Amino acid sequence: MKTREAVPLAAIQAQAITPPPACFTDEVHHIACNGGLYNRPFNESFEETPMLLAVLTYLSYGILTIFGYLRDFLREWKIEKCNIASERDEQRDFVPLYQDFENFYTRNVYMRIRDSWNRPICSVPGAKMDLVERVSHDYNWTFEYTGKVLKDVINLGSYNYLGFAANTGVCADAAAEVTRKYGVGVGSTRQEMGNLSSHEELEKLVAKFLGVESAMAFGMGFATNSMNIPALVGKGCLILSDELNHASLVLGARLSRSTIRVFKHNNMQSLEKLLRDAIVHGQPRTHRPWKKILILVEGIYSMEGSIVRLPEIIALKKKYRAYLYLDEAHSIGALGPNGRGVVDYFGLDPQDVDALMGTFTKSFGAAGGYIAGKKELVDYLRTHSHSAVYATSMSPPVVAQILTCMRCIMGEDGTTFGLEQVRQLAENAAYFRKGLQEKGFIIYGNSDSPVVPMMLYMPSKLSAFGREMLKRNIGVVVVGFPATPIIEARARFCISAAHTKEMLDVALNTISEVGDMLNAKYSRRRVLPSLDRSFDEETTYEENED
Repeated sequence: MKTREAVPLAAIQAQAITPPPACFTDEVHHIACNGGLYNRPFNESFEETPMLLAVLTYLSYGILTIFGYLRDFLREWKIEKCNIASERDEQRDFVPLYQDFENFYTRNVYMRIRDSWNRPICSVPGAKMDLVERVSHDYNWTFEYTGKVLKDVINLGSYNYLGFAANTGVCADAAAEVTRKYGVGVGSTRQEMGNLSSHEELEKLVAKFLGVESAMAFGMGFATNSMNIPALVGKGCLILSDELNHASLVLGARLSRSTIRVFKHNNMQSLEKLLRDAIVHGQPRTHRPWKKILILVEGIYSMEGSIVRLPEIIALKKKYRAYLYLDEAHSIGALGPNGRGVVDYFGLDPQDVDALMGTFTKSFGAAGGYIAGKKELVDYLRTHSHSAVYATSMSPPVVAQILTCMRCIMGEDGTTFGLEQVRQLAENAAYFRKGLQEKGFIIYGNSDSPVVPMMLYMPSKLSAFGREMLKRNIGVVVVGFPATPIIEARARFCISAAHTKEMLDVALNTISEVGDMLNAKYSRRRVLPSLDRSFDEETTYEENED
């Protein structure tokens, strides 16, 4: 069993004390009580991949590779039909558009299990959804729709954390009213004819919600990262990026032309070493000081279910005078007693984060993203960000959806419904995660995260799990290589406040049934269940002799 170790920062805070033994429980869950840095337990679980499973997984991919080369040989000699895009005969001597080797995995592995992804839905992505049934007669190269609809499939895959992605209720009503008044499109950028009063109202509300001076909204969450990071840093700057950062952060860092160095996931020793080396040695060859040092992290990591160690990162940032860019795509609305993200979750000052980024696509059931912080930062981005200067303004009904949701969470609508949804999400996530652990599955991530990864490892079990769950009317997301390390394929569950306890119980029992069928209960720790346990009580563990 390995856990993410808490890193004492005595060098950063002289008053930091050594955590007492009572702060630590079993190896499965590591609780960090780092003196003055944390005001709450930090409980994460990362069980090591069993050696036999790792060997069998590598062996599975090896067999698939051998058969892939055999099938490529048959395709080359026209014995087997090749459906993938390839060069035309008259262009064989040109620079190739399609790289055969790069497409090897797609045509020989991914295609065999492609039916586990891109499933079309025909309803609101709520706690339950409707799926369009489809079949393939050529091993997933093409699909045909049968005309049937799978009704009331329990949805464990959508990012609808607070249940606001709905076609009824105050949010939907507000969006419909604005659509009738303004239409669905603006047809211009913010700097030309696309700046509506509702856009400015949204930005003021976001700044108030986050407790910062100013904020700016963008029409696309991915572009919020990829187009704004290059505006903040450039040549002669250093970016320190977590190894599990989202593709939008990675792309933004690469587009900035800054030097990029990667630290181990949530590992403060690795980050501090890079910071220290950057200060001591400066830029390569010239050894001049870096113009800026920017730390890129996420609030909740969407594949791991882990939460950033923000108190320690802020302490390091202050010590080495670096800048901090925090991506709260999955944590805003889903964490903290007030739903205000990971800063609220740890009870920290939002002024300590230089650039607060988040999206409206998850907890708010809408689209787009924001960057918030000091007024000088936001004013600079209004004139230097490609996403602000060239992109079309956010759609008016989308703005209305976000405004209504955010006011609901803040209680400005005169109700407590928003906060009740935040608390319900926390309860559902804890209940579901503990239920999976009790049944013997290997679960990754933080105990408070609504993202719950369950390890499956082998590619064959990845596809079988998704298919068997759908047969039992439960929709899940399965994730494998290259989105994860090759031996860490998993099912990723996203819990919502809209899920009832009865739905979660049905899902847990079905997952357990399919897990027994696939022999996927790999955990070498066994939980001792307590039938009368409440949500807030600790789970106990015993060592499994096997």
